[in-house]
Amino acid sequence: MQLKLRYYGDPVLRERATVIETFDDELRELAEAMVETMFRERGIGLAAPQVGLSRRLIVALQMSEVEDEDAEPVALVNPEVVERSSDTWIYEEGCLSIPEVTGDVTRPETITVRYQDLDGHTMMVTTSGMFARILLHEVDHLNGRLFIDYLSTANKSLIKPRLKEIAARNPSEPS
Repeated sequence: MQLKLRYYGDPVLRERATVIETFDDELRELAEAMVETMFRERGIGLAAPQVGLSRRLIVALQMSEVEDEDAEPVALVNPEVVERSSDTWIYEEGCLSIPEVTGDVTRPETITVRYQDLDGHTMMVTTSGMFARILLHEVDHLNGRLFIDYLSTANKSLIKPRLKEIAARNPSEPS
């Protein structure tokens, strides 16, 4: 299954994704195709809306640190952040759906996420640092939120021309 990235301006990126209730081979194939797409595009995380599917599924590299090149991918179905630390850190984020745009985003250092695995079993993970950041970024996608929403007004105005260019060059397709 070859998946195609959706880009800034596509309405699917601003929708709240629907809950997944069926855990079957089709879901496993989708997760596998998302991992392949993430690697092909040189990403570290990917949410189903980024490939045009309004479903609550993300894949992410379980990176322990910024340069963790041996990180294994994991799929999380219906992920929900249930706890966030008050300690935060700032890091420059980018997004496969908003190419060549980056910005400093403040996020919690540690989070706990409740999710289901590809067989429908409920799981919990508490993680910090880079993996926490990736999960927060991808869960935001499931809620129609993009990392640029966290940028200051001044930084948003600086990237506005680039965002218009991305939206114009990549017209949205029907989901």
